[in-house]
Order: sequence, then C-alpha cells, then structure tokens
Amino acid sequence: MKKIYIDPDIRKAETLPSEFYRSDEVYNSLKNKVFKRSWQLICDTDKLKIPGTVYPFTLLEGYLNEPLLLTRDLKDYIHCLSNVCTHRGNILVESSDTVKNMKCRYHGRRFELNGCFRSMPECEDALNFPRPEDDLSKVPFEIWHKFIFASINPGITHKAAFKPVTDRLEGVKFNEMMFEPARSRDYLVKCNWALYVENYLEGFHIPYVHSSLNEVIDYGSYSTELYDHCNLQTGIAKPGEECFTLYETSPDYGNEIAAYYWWVFPNLMLNYYPWGLSINIIKPLAKDLTKVSFLTYISDASKLDKGAGAGLDRVEREDEAIVEMVQKGMQSSFYKTGRYSPKREQGVHHFHRLLAEYLNNE
Repeated sequence: MKKIYIDPDIRKAETLPSEFYRSDEVYNSLKNKVFKRSWQLICDTDKLKIPGTVYPFTLLEGYLNEPLLLTRDLKDYIHCLSNVCTHRGNILVESSDTVKNMKCRYHGRRFELNGCFRSMPECEDALNFPRPEDDLSKVPFEIWHKFIFASINPGITHKAAFKPVTDRLEGVKFNEMMFEPARSRDYLVKCNWALYVENYLEGFHIPYVHSSLNEVIDYGSYSTELYDHCNLQTGIAKPGEECFTLYETSPDYGNEIAAYYWWVFPNLMLNYYPWGLSINIIKPLAKDLTKVSFLTYISDASKLDKGAGAGLDRVEREDEAIVEMVQKGMQSSFYKTGRYSPKREQGVHHFHRLLAEYLNNE
C-alpha cells in the first residue's frame, strides 16, 4: 500500500486523499494495523457481577469478527479469552450464563473459567497432550472505572491512551452512572467510518449543521486540546444554559462547561454532560457503511434534555445527513485532497496523522 503523508504543520498540510475512503486495500489494512492494535470498549462490569458468569461477544462484529469471551471465575477474577474451542474451532460459549466450568457442545472438551484446559473425552492415547496450546488464548484487557476494554494486539498501553481523560475528569463518579437502555440505540450511516470520526473531531460545522446545539454553546469559545492518542473538545455554555458544577481543583474551574467531548483513537467517543455520559462507538461494516452505537449512562436524570446534552438524536441525524453527502463527494473524479482550517480542524489533522502513522508502520 502506498504510504500516506500528512504534513505535521497544519498550515501546510493536505487532508487524506479521497482514495483512502474508496480503497478496499486501505479498508482491509486498517483491520490489522489500526483496529486490532487499539482498545475497544466491550461492556461494563455490571455484565459480570456474579462469580461463574460467562459473557460471549464478537469484537467489532461485521469487521474484525473476533469471537471473544469475558468470564468471572469462582475466585472472583475477570478474564478475557478466545471463545473458540482449541479442539476443532467450535464457538465455545453461545450465550451469557452462570457456570462452574465451560464445556464445548461439539465433542465435550472442558475448560476452567480462567481458560485452562480441564478435560477431553476419548483422548487417553494422545501423545504430548494436553499442551499449552490446548488452553484458551488469553486476550489483553483492562478495566477502566466500570468499563471493560480489550485489544487483540495493543499498540499502546491502555493507561497511556486514557491517562489524559482520567486526569482531566478527576472527581467524576463513573460507578454511580446507570446504563439506560431506553436512551441507547444503534444508527446505520452510509459513509466510511473515518468520515464520521472526522465530523465529530471539529466544531467547525456546528453553526452550519446544528442550529439547536449552536443555540446553547458559545461557538467562539469552542476549543480543542490534543494528546498522543486522544483529544478533547470543550463546549462552553451560553449564559443561562445547563453546565457542570466543577471542583476548585479542576483546570476548568470558573468556566461554564456545557460538555466535554473526548475522542480516543481510533473510534471511541466519550461525551460528558451534566446529566451523565453518552458513549459513541464507531464500527466499520463496509468501506461505505458504518454502525454508530450510542450507549447512555445517567448520573443526574433531573438534567436530562437540557443544554448541550439535549436532542442528541436530532444532532445525530443532522450529522448523518452531512457525512453521507461527503461520502458521495468522495466518489468525485475532481476531488483529491483538501486543506485544514488551522483554527478549527486541529482534531481532524491529529486523527489523520495517527492513521498515517499506524498504516505506514510495516
């Protein structure tokens, strides 16, 4: 694949070429070079409250399609494992359950909840058996507050990726946030996943695309801060609009913060509002089709539907409409690359630089 170059000086840089969004080669290269090396949010720890719980899932279903499994063993330790039986490749656990050990329903091979091989019928005469390869493969995972992340081949430690978020949101009581399924849903967007991310990473379009959001956020004070593998956009509330009550130790103390919009490379968005947290996970399904999962966690229901955190479905539909038009524009014979606004598109430039770094790495 041809190497991608994004000039580090945003004042001179050109955006990703349109071919990036159309290329099967790029789309497939992203699997191993970006998504298998990144941390993906799986679920929260409420899914595994009880020792003996098994929770199967597919990592980025429709793209990576990696069958994995979370377990909480009888000693109360959590594990992330391959969900493929090491005998003949059958899916081991098909649904969430509470068990003492795991048995494959194909030929009866058993595993402990920590993934270790336990027994296998009709194998008394097998030589050099069992081997370490007969255990389930262990998958790197991390628990961040109440959220569980996994990565097939992490390119950076979870702590390093999330440290800026952790440091900035000191005092946020994540464990008191309750998941609200009625306010959580998936959206299918007819665009390349990267176009959706780019749209999120700049407030430049807010006055032009989001009239309701523009009424409650002071666009002139909208700011972007860049970190190694994440960035933060901060929305300042207009007078009288809903905002955070901040601790005096907060670097933002004295400001009327309407929303914190955190993005973690490559496809995670953590949107903090006075009422709680809206998580967006951007999942590629095809080079021109993306699933966006909205997960809602509420800490103060009295502040719902106020300020920047109100009308999220409307804002999403407005975003969908514009990025789907951009997807059509990327098919043009005449458009190749664009230029960045140095004042408003630092986040997009940062994203493109990270993509180039990962994709150019042999």
